Amino acid sequence: MENPNAFIGKTTLPTAEEVTAALGSSAEIWKQLVDWLAEQGIANPEWKSYSPKAGWSVRLKVKKRNIIYLSPCSDCFRVAFIFGDKAVAAARQSNLSKSTLKLLDEAPRYPEGTGLRLTVKSSKDLAAIRKLALIKLAN
Repeated sequence: MENPNAFIGKTTLPTAEEVTAALGSSAEIWKQLVDWLAEQGIANPEWKSYSPKAGWSVRLKVKKRNIIYLSPCSDCFRVAFIFGDKAVAAARQSNLSKSTLKLLDEAPRYPEGTGLRLTVKSSKDLAAIRKLALIKLAN
């Protein structure tokens, strides 16, 4: 994995200060995305670590529905979505960039849907994330 989770091996929930320190230059971008998601009604953050080998991530939901997963890395973060068939079709019909659609086409398929992962290193990466979040929300 190109950018490993910043909290691999950590057995306790990271503090806000630890998350900010790990994110480094991308901390403000993380905050912009989380704030924008909250404006869309996507909130209810829930931090999870499935194992010390995986590190920690936060999932943001609408009621009980998972919308997006964020994983802090060193100076960047990963975003993950699980799209059902309707959301995949809507994404293909949207005006997403060719590179994002290529990632969607190459994304692994799971019983619960198509797992799309993107790395966010700069604020220009947020446009696609916002479009994808709205597609997930609508589908």
